[in-house]
This record gives sequence, C-alpha cells and structure tokens, in this order.
Amino acid sequence: MTRFGTSLLASSIFVIGGLIIDPAAAQSPQAPSPYTLSVFATAPGGLSAPDSIAVLGQHVFIGYGDGHAADGSDGLNSQVVEYTADGSVVHIYTVPGHNDGLKLDPVEHQLWALQNEDKNPNLVIIDPDSRQQRFFRFGPTRHGGGYDDVVFLGCKVYTSASNPAKDPNTGPAIVSATLGNGFVSVAPVVFGNANAIDIPTGVTGPLNLQDPDSMTVDPLGNIVLDSQADHELIIVSHPSEEDQRVLRLPLTSVSPTGAVPVQADDTAFVASSDGFILFADKVLNTVYKLSAPAFAPGSAYTSANSGPFVGTLDVTSGTITPVVTGLGNPGGLVFVNASDDRGEEGDRKDGNRCER
Repeated sequence: MTRFGTSLLASSIFVIGGLIIDPAAAQSPQAPSPYTLSVFATAPGGLSAPDSIAVLGQHVFIGYGDGHAADGSDGLNSQVVEYTADGSVVHIYTVPGHNDGLKLDPVEHQLWALQNEDKNPNLVIIDPDSRQQRFFRFGPTRHGGGYDDVVFLGCKVYTSASNPAKDPNTGPAIVSATLGNGFVSVAPVVFGNANAIDIPTGVTGPLNLQDPDSMTVDPLGNIVLDSQADHELIIVSHPSEEDQRVLRLPLTSVSPTGAVPVQADDTAFVASSDGFILFADKVLNTVYKLSAPAFAPGSAYTSANSGPFVGTLDVTSGTITPVVTGLGNPGGLVFVNASDDRGEEGDRKDGNRCER
C-alpha cells in the first residue's frame, strides 16, 4: 500500500506503485467454479480508490485513498466508509491525510486508521459505537518515511515502517507502537537489513526491505509483512522476544516463460471453512465478494496488484495461483469468518482490556 501515489495521465493510464495500469485493459472480473464473485459495494459519489478493509460484526469499514498525496502534502482528507453486510452505507468518517492502513483492534473493538504512509504519518482511532475519533501524531521517523499498516498480537501493536529513505535500509521495518498523550511512541522490532532464512532454499542472509507495506497475522500468531516492491513476504515469529525469528518468502506466479516475481498487497488467512473474502480494486472503484461452498482452513489468499489478480498463496514455495482475474489493481483483502459474528479473523481476548 505504500508508494501508491496515483497520477492520471492524458491517456487515462494510471501509474500506481511503480506499475503502469491501463483501466481499459481490465476485463470483466471473473472467478472459476466453485467460486462465486459478486459486487459488495461501489465507491460512493466523489470517492475513489478503495483499499483497506476492516470488519466488525455485521459492519464493513473501507478506506478510500482518493488518489491523494501519500505524504499528506496536499492537505486533503480521506474517507472511511462504514457499510452494513449488504453493502449499504451507514456512516462516513473523515480522517486527515491519505488513508492507507485500516485495522480492527480485536480486543478494544476500535478501528485504527493510519494516514500518510510515505511521510508525516498520523493515526486516527475510531470508536464505531460512539463514532468519536481520537487523533495521534508520530515523532520523526528513524527510517525516513511513514507507517503503512498495523497488526495486533494480544495487547501489543505493531506497524510497518514504509517508504524508507535508505538503500540499503538499515532503519526499522517493523516497530511496536504505544499510545500516550496524543502521540504514538515506537520501538524497533525488525530492521530492514535483518538476517532472514529464505524458506524455499533454507539459506540465511541479510534483507534489504525497500517497501515494507501491508501486514497480517497468520494462524500461528506470526507477523506476516509484505515488502511490496521487493516481491516478498517477511514472516516474524515471537516478535520482540529473545527467540525472535525472521523468514523470507519470495513471491512468484507461473507464466508461459516460467516463474516471474509478483508484487502483492494484502494477504489473508482462512480462519474457517464457512466464510468469504472481500477485496478492493483501486482502479475499478469496487469492492468484491468472493464466495465458495467451502474454504480450506489455514489457506492463504493474496491480492497481486502486478498480476493483476487475486489468488491462492502457497506458503512453502511462494507461488500465487490466480483465482480472480480481469482486475485493475487489487489491494485491500480480508477473510470474513461467517461463523464468528465479531468479524475478521485474529487474536481475540474478549473480556480483557489492554493499555494502548
């Protein structure tokens, strides 16, 4: 999601995240049997580029980037739209800057909206019950960019340090976050040049993360970071602990000429056989619903914006196999567990509260 500043050329070709995307080249989105693809929602009037998606109970929250400057330099606001399960608009929240990361705090049941992933980041926490918003600032970033996405593990919060200014990147790529007095304090967890084990080869070597981006948590409680322009996922076990371990999974897809690197965005892990996937396409201005008679619990799906397609991810080889094709630029993607009325998959400790 970082570096997704969007420019509209005279020929209506978009340059997004370094990719040249022609909306006219996008066919009608389609998925093979036994999948069923339908439209969940289209962009409300005046809004565009839907991306991050969060789910709380029967309500869905979608952030619209609107093509604003990813460093907030244009002084414009973004919108977070709340929908019912049938795609009807309930409420629209305004946040300052370019919204990119949007996640549900599964303990406090509040939404964290991160803005300005390239520079000058801020955080807005939304209470869906009262609709009140709390604004937080970050101090100067050690890596030189902004913050893109957030995940929750118990009472700990982690964010991705996006758009680093250094190459090689010796700054933090993942930080822990703590709130206090209107500010977000951060501490390094994984550095951009950390040693990592390459999953397909077993070889250990230093990383050079030039595009830390989307984050999620896998079924084993590991942080999964997408380093988008680097075409790889970074998997972190036991973050912030002495036995922390970092793995690297290069992302590819199969082409007529062999395996090719894939630039991906969001990844989601299936938490139940009974559920569905929601994903957003920033070019088509549409959020889609992907259904199936049954999903394989533990399997992973990824939005590949360099495909562009949404597909299944083999977490051993890193191969992404297309499922939904004919897309423009897929981004935000979540699996919704239909057997859990609280919404997204994740670490829930209802009844316990955290000091954020």
